Amino acid sequence: MKVLVAVKRVVDYNVKVRPKPDGSGVDLANVKMAINPFCEIAVEEAVRLKERGVADEVVVVSVGPTQAQEQLRTALALGADRGILVEAEADLEPLAVAKVLKAVCEREQPGLVILGKQSIDGDNNQTGQLLAALLGWGQGTFASEVVVEGDRVRVTREVDGGLQTVSLRLPAVVTTDLRLNEPRYASLPNIMKAKKKPIEVTRPAELGVDVARRTELLGVEPPPARKGGIKVADVAELVDKLRNEAKVIG
Repeated sequence: MKVLVAVKRVVDYNVKVRPKPDGSGVDLANVKMAINPFCEIAVEEAVRLKERGVADEVVVVSVGPTQAQEQLRTALALGADRGILVEAEADLEPLAVAKVLKAVCEREQPGLVILGKQSIDGDNNQTGQLLAALLGWGQGTFASEVVVEGDRVRVTREVDGGLQTVSLRLPAVVTTDLRLNEPRYASLPNIMKAKKKPIEVTRPAELGVDVARRTELLGVEPPPARKGGIKVADVAELVDKLRNEAKVIG
């Protein structure tokens, strides 16, 4: 079985992001970039499936700028077999990314697609669900456990009320939660081997996909600075401030 994993290039989670001076977006100049943490979990799960003999090939695909090859190389060093880069502008909408991934899936014919549940930049939590809908495949989101059994995959999902287990017929789409696994570190020998693994480069137009934006970004600004707390003398003063200053009670 072939497993397809989508990875995204994002600002490293340790970096404190800042908006551009004109408010047109996030300032990415001289900022460290990395694989989206949830995508790294997806790569790890696919590699584990291969190590257990469930999968025979792991293909990683990224939709983004030319520099996303760095993140594909990292995924290859973690154990993936080959990569596909669909070169496009960095801030594609989730629907556009899902359409591109659908075209890649139709060409690659994977038995299982694994994605991170969301990216830490847009935080949309949409691409996996949109991809499953476009393909007409079953979906198991927020996975904390994935078990492939013959022509089905059993996914334990983290939901508000606890855990839910679903059984999906393959091919299917799975999105990963934090507790699914702990990604490994890439060893130096594997980093060197990854340099020789193939990365195919294509573009959305070559896949017949329209990635034009449907929404317009009006501006980006930092959240307001948090004000320091104060001490109140008694309950009456607290209620007064909540009513007249914070205006959170009537």
